[in-house]
Amino acid sequence: MTTPKRTVLRLRRLLAALITLACASTATACASGDERPQVVVTTNILGDVTREVVGDQADVTVLMEPGADPHSFGLSAVQAAELEQADLVVFNGLGLEENVLRHVEAAHEAGVATFGAGEAVDPLTFRKQADGGPEEEAGQPDPHFWTDPDRVRRAVGLIAGQVIAHVDGVDEEAVRDNAERYDAQLARLTAWMEKSFDRIPENRRALVTNHHVFGYLADRFGFRVIGAVIPSGTTLASPSSSDLRSLTEAMREAGVRTVFADSSRPTRLAEVLRTELGGEVRVVELHSESLTGKGGGADTYLRMMRANTEAMTDGLTTG
Repeated sequence: MTTPKRTVLRLRRLLAALITLACASTATACASGDERPQVVVTTNILGDVTREVVGDQADVTVLMEPGADPHSFGLSAVQAAELEQADLVVFNGLGLEENVLRHVEAAHEAGVATFGAGEAVDPLTFRKQADGGPEEEAGQPDPHFWTDPDRVRRAVGLIAGQVIAHVDGVDEEAVRDNAERYDAQLARLTAWMEKSFDRIPENRRALVTNHHVFGYLADRFGFRVIGAVIPSGTTLASPSSSDLRSLTEAMREAGVRTVFADSSRPTRLAEVLRTELGGEVRVVELHSESLTGKGGGADTYLRMMRANTEAMTDGLTTG
């Protein structure tokens, strides 16, 4: 059954199409409308996953450019309008897109179908500070579910269902075939990650990161989280001197000298920890919250996870 909100949305699109026709008939400089169904995705990681599911059945617009920080990313007026004209909006949620979620909510109120992947894949909560988690966010949902490929597999099936239910004109069989093919690739990724991580001795399976982003990976593959330089689940926070002292004490106690930092900010992290620890700290670059541009080594979700797995395995088995 068509809901009142979807009816309103379709009427708005019909009005836009009529305006376009009117512009064309009077030879004004109006652009012609695109009749293909539109799926809009907030983050580029979910954008890549969604494109694998949708295939050629609809146009997929990804709001975040490669390398963008989802915590600080903001929308332009054009992008905000794209949200309200979409057939379906896919977003991470759980507070990740801090400056975008109000626009997603506005689109939902305007009648657009929206799907928050994070809430739908059995999210974890941030650990207590005593267990290496962020003190102020302990017990709150952790939005970084994509570091566990099994949860991404769940998201794939759910996104396929949302596309079939809300995007008019798609071929259901084609969408489900796309989802099944990608699910098989994700299953192979998980098996490969397990085999790679098996090379790391138990006493070295300890993670220190630039902020709390790998809790799902740690839970899935058996790592201990020692702490983070920024003691928060967001990059918008900043560490205090006492936070850094607590982290360096935990690192000394655990015998950890390797820190995993987002590739966009490793130098600053290295200098802070070298000063605090008074010795050599190895900083290994990872791609934690955003894909790279094409050819950058992490331009798809699968390549990102493989690159991170290789870097983590190397970082914790050498030196």
